[in-house]
Amino acid sequence: MRDDNSATRADHSAAGTQVRGAVTTTLEVSPDVIFGLLGAGDKNLRELESHLVADIHVRGNAVKFTGEPADVAIAERVVSELVSVVRRGTELNPDLVRHSVRMLTDGSGESPAEVLSLDILSRRGKTIRPKTLNQKHYVDAIDKNTIVFGMGPAGTGKTYLAMAKAVQSLQKKEVSRIILTRPAVEAGERLGFLPGTLHDKIDPYLRPLHDALHDMMDPEAIPKLMEAGVIEVAPLAYMRGRTLNDAFIILDEAQNTTAEQMKMFLTRLGFGSKIVVTGDVTQVDLPSGGSESGLRAAARILEGIEDIQFSQLTSADVVRHRLVADIVDAYGREEATNELHGNRAQRRAGGGRGR
Repeated sequence: MRDDNSATRADHSAAGTQVRGAVTTTLEVSPDVIFGLLGAGDKNLRELESHLVADIHVRGNAVKFTGEPADVAIAERVVSELVSVVRRGTELNPDLVRHSVRMLTDGSGESPAEVLSLDILSRRGKTIRPKTLNQKHYVDAIDKNTIVFGMGPAGTGKTYLAMAKAVQSLQKKEVSRIILTRPAVEAGERLGFLPGTLHDKIDPYLRPLHDALHDMMDPEAIPKLMEAGVIEVAPLAYMRGRTLNDAFIILDEAQNTTAEQMKMFLTRLGFGSKIVVTGDVTQVDLPSGGSESGLRAAARILEGIEDIQFSQLTSADVVRHRLVADIVDAYGREEATNELHGNRAQRRAGGGRGR
């Protein structure tokens, strides 16, 4: 096995089992890496075993693989990549193991070690990195384009990664301010009936953006930066009539904009600025029967324009609890079934009228 990082050594002399064409190979892992690879209580090893066909046995710092040659080759490559991930300082967990296996078996040709070791932002020992291949593509798109749409279900890191890129750009002095905005869609509540000032009423809609900021910056510095206008968190309505220069601008929950609001927002773009729009078209809170979601309209109208990129994330990119991906998929199947039945009913109704 080729070893670019001198982190592992494959001992193929151990191969030689004749049973049913199976082979056995051994990979020796540096003693200082083996615990990070296996995880506490061998939780990473168990995750590996659940996703790989080859049998895996660990004794000391030797990892032995047994199985069909193709299965063993895949298992060796996965473990070698995970060793590289650990050596680069990334804390391995079962989710990262699962995402790594997917990267190496989906034919993308990407290296999990490269994807999972891409540092965006570090604070107090916590480093924000993409955790899936699509997340890396999303982050790369933000680097390369002026306007990026991050579209996908809850838990895929759309907003969090965009926020990290915004803070990174501010720290690098690529922009002079960050502007975070959301449409204050009532979603079943009337703002006029909520207690407090206008700020008190809209704050619940903006709270997720505040929370993400506190994860990425010194909480004591945030109020001062807001007071100085370096960071602005405001409802979408506050963007009207402005030209936003030299700023990193994030529009969150964009599925709840109307087409008119989306057009208004995108045309606020000024010189030296970058826009990231995030949203999930399956969670629209606009009144039924009203305007089309601005995010849906933008995806249709702006597709193909140079310097505008649409990045699609899926349930495979969910980085919350494993069940979140299962829930997203289950609802997706239900919606697809309902849509199919609805189309059939419409066709039958149309046929009946035709007779």
